[in-house]
Amino acid sequence: MNRIDTEFTKEKKDRISVYFTAGFPKLDSTRDIILELDKQGADMIEIGIPFSDPLADGVVIQESSGDALKNGMNLNLLFSQLENIREKTQIPLILMGYLNPILQFGIERFCQCCKKCGIDGVIIPDLPFDEYMENFKSLGDKYDLRFTMLITPETSEERIKLIDEHSSGFIYMVSTASTTGAKNSFPIETKEYFNRINSMNLKNPRMIGFGISNKETFDEANNYSGGAIIGSFFIRLLRESINSTEAINKLMSAVGR
Repeated sequence: MNRIDTEFTKEKKDRISVYFTAGFPKLDSTRDIILELDKQGADMIEIGIPFSDPLADGVVIQESSGDALKNGMNLNLLFSQLENIREKTQIPLILMGYLNPILQFGIERFCQCCKKCGIDGVIIPDLPFDEYMENFKSLGDKYDLRFTMLITPETSEERIKLIDEHSSGFIYMVSTASTTGAKNSFPIETKEYFNRINSMNLKNPRMIGFGISNKETFDEANNYSGGAIIGSFFIRLLRESINSTEAINKLMSAVGR
């Protein structure tokens, strides 16, 4: 069974998926961060593919992506770094990146490399749903990859139902229509959005991301969904901390894990 599917068979009230940018803060940081996150209790890990024009991301992730590119990170190197990672960890691993670098790499070649490295899922924020259906869904089935689609407060119920019907793994609920970035709490309209999605009785579990940076937002995300996704806050900790172990300690402490 795909590791993402296995994860959601577990009854948990404090599920955390952690995003970081491959090649940041150092070119060779990727494996160490994965293994330390696993050691300290992360439930899933999203590995960001750096891109020169990350429009959906806030300043913190944009800067980490720029730094990773300056360090020399690219898809070929990332797959090389992930080779044999499954000898060290069985945590669900997801690659998250924009469409352009994946198209340049080659869609099927990308999926083949994911399968070879033991990647369980892919998130492509700017992948149109129609293009997913036409070019990616069959490859996901072929290589046992879960392609996670994003929804926002502006996504129509019709589109949400289509996404739920034709995707697997989980649905990424973006908490706000703005770019990524840490927030102290969720406003009432955001909670109304969470309740609206829950009332739709979708078949796929949901994870909430964007704006989670403390115990309050972490607990609320878990109360309204299958778990919380943390990115910008962790990237900032990686930049400010002595090493990745210290950054992950601070992250887990901040959300009460």
